[in-house]
Amino acid sequence: MVSGLGFGLLSAQLRPGERDWERAYDDTIALTRHAEGLGFHSVWTTEHHFVDDGYMPSLPVVSAAMAAVTERIEIATGVVLAPLYHPLRLAEDAATVSLLSGGRFTLGLGLGWSQVEFDAFGADMSRRGLAMDEMLAILPNAWSGEVFRHEGRVYSFPELAVRPVPSAYIPILIGGDAEPALRRAARLADGFFANSLPPRFVEQVAVILDEMERIGRDPAGFRFVHYSILYPAASVEGGWKEVEPHLWHMMWKYSDMERSANRSSPVPAAPPLTDDGRRHLRQRAAYAGPSDHLVEQLTVLRDSVDVPVDLVARSFFATMENSRQSELMEQLATEVAPHL
Repeated sequence: MVSGLGFGLLSAQLRPGERDWERAYDDTIALTRHAEGLGFHSVWTTEHHFVDDGYMPSLPVVSAAMAAVTERIEIATGVVLAPLYHPLRLAEDAATVSLLSGGRFTLGLGLGWSQVEFDAFGADMSRRGLAMDEMLAILPNAWSGEVFRHEGRVYSFPELAVRPVPSAYIPILIGGDAEPALRRAARLADGFFANSLPPRFVEQVAVILDEMERIGRDPAGFRFVHYSILYPAASVEGGWKEVEPHLWHMMWKYSDMERSANRSSPVPAAPPLTDDGRRHLRQRAAYAGPSDHLVEQLTVLRDSVDVPVDLVARSFFATMENSRQSELMEQLATEVAPHL
């Protein structure tokens, strides 16, 4: 079982009313260094496009910058929106990041859900699952350095070899919740990236193991990664009151992303949180309160399944000031991670 915690999901978003893009990326790199210094085992980024707050669109580029300022920490994407990329370009970018990081790069892939993103990139949302299947077949061949060709329903290209060749194996994780994504991960990937509540996580793991049994794949070595929002505080209620505005802005922004694509005004603040919205927030995979309470919740999640689970704290909040963000990271590293 992997011990400790990973940290993320770094998104380089502007704060409401802000226009300082350099600040957002300077902070991303500084938090990466801080995460390594605190002993987090991994740091994760997340991707979207055309959002008014600049939600990180270029994960391979940022991953390379993160690699340049660290020495040990795993650098992982959670997730690259695979159908928006040409697989050969993604293979080149991932190989380059892997080389620059000394083999510390993990490529997490997801299908994406925003019609605005698919339309802008000329990708067909109705064929995104098929595109993912083909990409998962193409990437290992591309990283082999050997000549190969691909003739598919989404991608086709002649015989060629992709270079540079990564010096270490690049693990591929699949994110998602639908059963096809779970079975795709079991067949074609090295792991699964989830943020579900324990009952749903049990179901997800069961589907993956069922698919592995069906195809005769040994689950040993398959990586289950679970991320949840963690906020250490003196009390559960006090913690929720502190984290609520940051969590609400994070969650609301997903509903605002497509609307913001052609918005020219400064980044707005989230609207007031309703009682229904507050109840919805507390139903997510999010935990606030004393550190021993967080450890207990994460232990329950791990113990709910019969496979090793690698844990990641989704405890980066774009609206949080740097000093408080650093304190939060230090609390997680010293009070939570050692007990996992």
